[in-house]
Amino acid sequence: MHARGAHPARTVVLLPYAQLMPQAARLWARLHPDGFAPRFETTQNWCRSLGGHHPASTDVSFDAALDVLTAQALLEQAGLGTRAQAATPLLLEAAQQLAPLAAAVPPAQRATWAVQARAAAMTGMDAGALALEVAVAQLAVAWAANSSYPSDVLFESRVIESTDCLVAVPGFQPDPLPAALRSVWGERMLVLACEAALVPPATPALHRARDAQDEAQLAAACVLRHLQAGRAPVALVVTDRALTRRVRAMLAGQDIQIRDETGWKLSTSRAGAQLMGALRACAWNASSDAVLDWLKNSPACDTAAVRQLEAALRRQPQRAWRHVPATLDAREQPALAALLAQVEAAREPLQRGRTLAQWLTALGELLQGSGQWALLQDDVAGEAVLGALRLGPGGAALPPDALWARRRLALPEFTHWVDQVLEAVSFKPDYPAQEQVVILPLAQMLGRPFAAAVLPGCDEIRLNPSPEPPGLWTAAQRAALGLPAREALDAALRAAWRDALCTAQVDLLWRTSDEGGEPLLPSPLVQQIRHDSGDGQADDPRARREIVPTPVPRPLPMAPQLGVARLSASAYQDLRHCPYRFFALRQLGLKEAEEIEGELDKRDFGLWLHAVLKAFHDRLHEDLSADAAQRRALIDAAAVEVTQSMRLAEDEFLPFQAAWPRVREGYLDWLAGHEATGLRFSEGERESAQPLGSLTLVGRLDRVDRSSSDELMVIDYKTEPQSVTRERTKTPLEDTQLAFYAALLPQDTLRAAYVNVGEKDGTRTFEQDDVVEVRDALIHGIVDDLQRIAGGAGMPALGEGTVCEFCAARGLCRRDFWSES
Repeated sequence: MHARGAHPARTVVLLPYAQLMPQAARLWARLHPDGFAPRFETTQNWCRSLGGHHPASTDVSFDAALDVLTAQALLEQAGLGTRAQAATPLLLEAAQQLAPLAAAVPPAQRATWAVQARAAAMTGMDAGALALEVAVAQLAVAWAANSSYPSDVLFESRVIESTDCLVAVPGFQPDPLPAALRSVWGERMLVLACEAALVPPATPALHRARDAQDEAQLAAACVLRHLQAGRAPVALVVTDRALTRRVRAMLAGQDIQIRDETGWKLSTSRAGAQLMGALRACAWNASSDAVLDWLKNSPACDTAAVRQLEAALRRQPQRAWRHVPATLDAREQPALAALLAQVEAAREPLQRGRTLAQWLTALGELLQGSGQWALLQDDVAGEAVLGALRLGPGGAALPPDALWARRRLALPEFTHWVDQVLEAVSFKPDYPAQEQVVILPLAQMLGRPFAAAVLPGCDEIRLNPSPEPPGLWTAAQRAALGLPAREALDAALRAAWRDALCTAQVDLLWRTSDEGGEPLLPSPLVQQIRHDSGDGQADDPRARREIVPTPVPRPLPMAPQLGVARLSASAYQDLRHCPYRFFALRQLGLKEAEEIEGELDKRDFGLWLHAVLKAFHDRLHEDLSADAAQRRALIDAAAVEVTQSMRLAEDEFLPFQAAWPRVREGYLDWLAGHEATGLRFSEGERESAQPLGSLTLVGRLDRVDRSSSDELMVIDYKTEPQSVTRERTKTPLEDTQLAFYAALLPQDTLRAAYVNVGEKDGTRTFEQDDVVEVRDALIHGIVDDLQRIAGGAGMPALGEGTVCEFCAARGLCRRDFWSES
């Protein structure tokens, strides 16, 4: 200023980022407590204060909400048709990379720059296979060249004449604007040189971690150790957003005052997730789980009705919500019926296409109708979500003359747009009055007095000193256009790295394996330090504590007071498999919650088949003389009727429906041979109960056949592999089911068999011999077992066999934590 005769009040100092502004002002006040001070600004802040920028609707605005739509509209106008959507991210990235170059050209010379840039962008693009890349490159140049920028005001004579001196302090990242301004401002402008060699005062502490979780723990412990030693503030450098989020969560649990200058994506915030959940719940193919999740986050919905809906969906799972209104019978539950009507009333209007402005109005109405609008307004991140999407009175208006203003979007397109906006915008929490930890990028440590620095993520992937430049540009194109080359990016990173190592205390951390278990090497920058200073590892900063293993004994409950009045075959099978399982699931009545989005499986096919065969035999019983063709027609009619009555989703049931012809033919062939032995269907799906002292045996018999001599045969259908069914009959005293079903009948002479109904191997009978003797032995065992339970016998958890692998009570018995003794 002295050399140029500039007055401090008419001097502007441009800093590389806003966090340096208050620090620069404090340093000036310390050195020059009296008199005027220059203005410390960033380029963006100064241009905004100067005003005068009125962007056109087609300008590169660096606003994700607008630029993504403009990019797609430009591609569609260029005739890319169906490829426009796929090419949109390429064009957006390419144009935003060219925009700083175009902004560094005076507006009057920008057309000349466009001609030169268009030719440079075609470098090496002669191959016909690169037609899409050529179109994107040409559009990117045209878009950047025909846009206006806030920094255009700095080329105006009124600004130059009102400023005595302009001082630019460069950062580590290449910036073409200062050099361009200097050619216009002349002697009024000075660009400071910050190329002095910086020598680290001491060797940094090196920490090798096993994986991401171990690295996060080490990083948090390093920060806490610095704070305990009185070293504050501590710089926590971001090289991996996910890793930093873990570290931040650990530090927040220690009540540390954190200044987060990077923030996190709105898409990862709870507010963003709630809004996206509302949109995804309104899709035509929304899952039941997505709709239920939305309803649980909607204050306007009746909480009791939502619980009823969840219980109904767990009893009768439906993967796709579109099947739910027709499947659930809510006639006796008025609250549930009202909720279903409310959901469909909210979803139905959103199935029509509309313009973006109309979509934003509809989204606002959806949020207000569900009660989520107030929740978002009461949350700081929610306010940021509403602002980013231009919702509410405080949101910026959409340009009415935009290329995409009249374009109609379907709900999936609008949902994708919202997701892109939330992914592009970061939320930064309010800064504390006195921070202890500052989370920031590596380059923004420049010029800031940190007592210590912790740099996690220093592995070969996250801290690659020679990264591939982003975008579609080749090395030749980057050189011709003037974009930063790989070498320039390498130099910028190494300069920021050297600056960070000048901090008094530095911790460098890296992991030796990624999420998939693949080995990772430290960054070449760390390897250089290890080569120069040795491979010594710093002490683990985490406080160690001894944890004494405390295995639990096997549970051995006694429950004589929990009497058993009714016993089914499956309940007694539980008792034989594991007494504790019987105690937990049958006596206490505990059970797992069914999955809401459970797909139709073999169990559902089995239930359907049982109902079909019951309906078929009821019809056949009325016409015993039906021939093979008539029987086929009867069983097909039964299949259609049962499918409709069970309200099965056609798309999910299609694989089983495709297998039905082979299953049907196999069953009809078996039935003909079965009836030739003199056995005829008598009744099916029969609910039976048999008193046994104070106990009642209960169950449903799949089928009972009667012979010409009036002998009964109990049949249980199976759709499992025939080898499994065969094993059941090899050891009759270990099989519970047939003997138990035989116990439900009073006859002393009867037969019992499994009928395996399959697709590949047809239908086959597996009869159990001497079923009466097996039944009597089973009854004796039931009486003895229940008497022992009533007498206070222990019910141990056995923890043996394959039963434990799929036991619902495994978490309750703590099978995985038993002591060996």
